[in-house]
Amino acid sequence: MIEFKNISKHYMLKGQRVNALNEINLQIPEGSIFGIIGYSGAGKSTLIRLINLLERPNAGQVIIHQKDFTALDAKTLRQERTHIGMIFQHFNLMQTKTVSQNIAMPMRLLGYSASERQKRVDELLEFIDLKHKKDAYPDELSGGQKQRVGIARALVNHPKILLCDEATSALDPQTTQSVLDLLKKINKEQNITIVMVTHEMDVIEKVCDYIAVMEAGQVIEHGSTIDIFSHPKHPTTQNFIQTVLQQHLPRGILNQLEHKHQQSIYRLQFLGQSAQQPVIESMIRQFDVSLNILFANMTEINGTVIGQMFVQLLGKDVDEAIQHLEKADVSVQRAGVDA
Repeated sequence: MIEFKNISKHYMLKGQRVNALNEINLQIPEGSIFGIIGYSGAGKSTLIRLINLLERPNAGQVIIHQKDFTALDAKTLRQERTHIGMIFQHFNLMQTKTVSQNIAMPMRLLGYSASERQKRVDELLEFIDLKHKKDAYPDELSGGQKQRVGIARALVNHPKILLCDEATSALDPQTTQSVLDLLKKINKEQNITIVMVTHEMDVIEKVCDYIAVMEAGQVIEHGSTIDIFSHPKHPTTQNFIQTVLQQHLPRGILNQLEHKHQQSIYRLQFLGQSAQQPVIESMIRQFDVSLNILFANMTEINGTVIGQMFVQLLGKDVDEAIQHLEKADVSVQRAGVDA
């Protein structure tokens, strides 16, 4: 487990104190894929760099596997860092080195023999499906291939933790998906804890087990990804969720309805099993209601389906119909409206 205890971090900029992190308390479960999301300047990159102490906190403790990293001496910290890999947004490959040489570089610096380096590099080239590019240089690779090399380099020393700082931000959507699939494979097959910093909610929804939302140097909301997506509390979290799962009815749709019927609009949320059952059909059959579907969408959050539907419900049995939906594990709320 990775634990931040009362972490604060500030910088001095042109004589002014800038608070980057304020009293962060957060736990990252071992073996999970944990996403940290926030807008630019939220403090998320500073937080992830505290895990391997590339940045040191001004106050608080970083505890990893029951060791207080902030209390380690320089030699012990260097040893512990070998168990933490890091992947960067812009790949950070050495342009004058081949793919094999880039992957082997950490092992060379740690004093591994040539035979040990070659064996591990061959294993990783097979794993990332780039064996045919082992003698190529970075300029000969696509963005996705460069990031795969970066991932292989981060894995070379059998890390227990993998840090990803905006690792997919420079990639197109199709390449992003292939990199995310590789990270999920790493997590599943090697049980490596992965901590991802991103500003892209679709990255979070595809791979993360847990999520922390940051704003102004604070964690404003955290929990399992499915809980955060289905019940976002903070307005900033709701704004992020809105990018992949509609939270409000577009005003353009509302304006097309007669004003007297605008209070009859509901947001239905289907989670897991309820998203796969004919609950709407069952409701219409049993109760005297008419239903007008205004807007609907569905997404999959790391294997769990969440569906949303904005409907207009009219008729004498509306209250009973809503109770029926709620008994079927459908969340029913009066619809908010996008400005």
